[in-house]
Amino acid sequence: MQREAMWRHLQWSKCTQQTFLVFRVFGDPPSQRSAEDTAFSVARWFSKNGSLVNYYMYHGGTNLGRTAASFVTTRYYDEAPIDEFGLERGPKYGHLKDVHKALNLCKKALLWGSTSAPRLNPDVEARIYEQPGTDVCAAFLTNNHTRLAHTVKFKGQEYYLPPRSISILPDCKTVVLNTATILAQHNSRNFIRSAVTNKLDWKMIVEAIPTNLKVVSSTPMELYFLTKDKTDYAWYTTTINLDPRDLSMRKDILPVLRVASLGHGMLAFVNGQFVGSAHGSQIDKSFVLQKSVELKPGINYISLLGTLIGLPDSGAYMEHRFAGPRGVSILGLNTGTLDLSQNGYGQQVGLVGQHDELFTDDGSKKGKWIDIPKVGKGPPLTWYKAKFDAPEGNDPVAVSMYGMIKGMIWINGESIGRYWMSYISPLGDSTQAEYLIPRSYLKPKDNLIVVLEEEPAHPSNITILTVNRDTICSYVSELSPPSVRQWERKGDKFKPVGAEAKVGAHLMCPMGKKIAVVDFSSYGDPYGACGGFSQGRCSSPVSKQVVEQSCLGKEVCNVPLERGLFEKNGDPCPNVKKTLAIQVTCR
Repeated sequence: MQREAMWRHLQWSKCTQQTFLVFRVFGDPPSQRSAEDTAFSVARWFSKNGSLVNYYMYHGGTNLGRTAASFVTTRYYDEAPIDEFGLERGPKYGHLKDVHKALNLCKKALLWGSTSAPRLNPDVEARIYEQPGTDVCAAFLTNNHTRLAHTVKFKGQEYYLPPRSISILPDCKTVVLNTATILAQHNSRNFIRSAVTNKLDWKMIVEAIPTNLKVVSSTPMELYFLTKDKTDYAWYTTTINLDPRDLSMRKDILPVLRVASLGHGMLAFVNGQFVGSAHGSQIDKSFVLQKSVELKPGINYISLLGTLIGLPDSGAYMEHRFAGPRGVSILGLNTGTLDLSQNGYGQQVGLVGQHDELFTDDGSKKGKWIDIPKVGKGPPLTWYKAKFDAPEGNDPVAVSMYGMIKGMIWINGESIGRYWMSYISPLGDSTQAEYLIPRSYLKPKDNLIVVLEEEPAHPSNITILTVNRDTICSYVSELSPPSVRQWERKGDKFKPVGAEAKVGAHLMCPMGKKIAVVDFSSYGDPYGACGGFSQGRCSSPVSKQVVEQSCLGKEVCNVPLERGLFEKNGDPCPNVKKTLAIQVTCR
């Protein structure tokens, strides 16, 4: 029997479940996968003889420097249980921890029990693991309906199952967790402007625009091949000699520069003046830059800055992926459309500021930095620098790039990645506004921040931030089972940790902090999410008082969901199953 169980366990070990993430790219809204959905998948996997789940990813991260793939943001799966900044994302972190705690309570039945799977109704199935003739038994009650809740009878008792949920019963009697019912602590991430770095004294250097590079090829060279992954940037220059009769005599009709590019982005300059920019997307890298331009009789200089946003990351024939301009023409001349695709092109890899390493302490001393304009925007392709002291405390650090357009950021010579504020998601805001600064990059004083901005912008709104999850919440209902943390198994005995298991709110501040303020408390029918709770139609008037008495000044507190605590002046809403929502701030 033991040998057979060991063999079966080895077979299970071959059964693994992986959760793959979708990389977030510029232009996307935040990727979302709820704690309830992840918990359902994990519990279902183990209920069906699975033995290993691979959380890919469990900890978010940052694509520092130029390591992000094509159009991918620097923020790497921030929706993980531990976010980009190394902070626990509640409730996902806590809820998945509770799932595994519940599974651990079932381990003996899972490893050595016999399996059966009766269907309780068309939507509800039970998966039972038990050893005949013993008390070893564990059950998973699964409601597969995505919209309807069900109340079912199992082994003589009634169980309420929310839509698309699994209840875990380590003794085939007691529900210690339902995947759709979150008892774990919620939290909300806060970006706080640093008090130490509230004023940055910016200086700037404008990148030189090449106009007449030595012609090295008849057509623009392919951008990946040209840059060889040393930089995101490469210049293409060509010239055109126009007769006065080529140009329209009407002031309201201007010629149009059209550049068809295979990707990823481009800035255009004519006679050293910025004309405009265009870019592709992660789905369709190619694009057409089409801008009206002012041309003059005689020689005109056309300068194109091709830009890359990362290397290809997947798919077949990656060696045949191409980028850069493939067709250049001038429309609207009196002599018709002029094709410049084989006009002869000079090429230059990288920017002068990159070659001079303006982003380092030594390199930043080479150029002549000037004050930024007090009003208006700075020129396109401008380097900005400032000094700042390390922010107070030990919380993670970030920089907010509101007010900027697109470019790169360096801290003490280390690149923290590409930013792209102007690429707006369908939600109407920048895909990513805050960019992680590893504290390991910082010195106590005089840290150098350098920003390369590609388009006209002004750095006055750039701010250094600290990041915390000091806003914590709990949301529990009378329909919720007691927390799985209130149960334990010792040998074959499954029992409460204390005298009895009770439903209640559990709050715990980050290490070293205590509950300083009760921001919200409502016992009744509140709704919303952590950071944005609202009272429903009814709420106990003593809700906040009860929570303050239990929690203020403590690192950890528990508030039992007991009617006697909150209904001292009568039931605020009879015939309604009560919910307790709490939001506090830790300091």
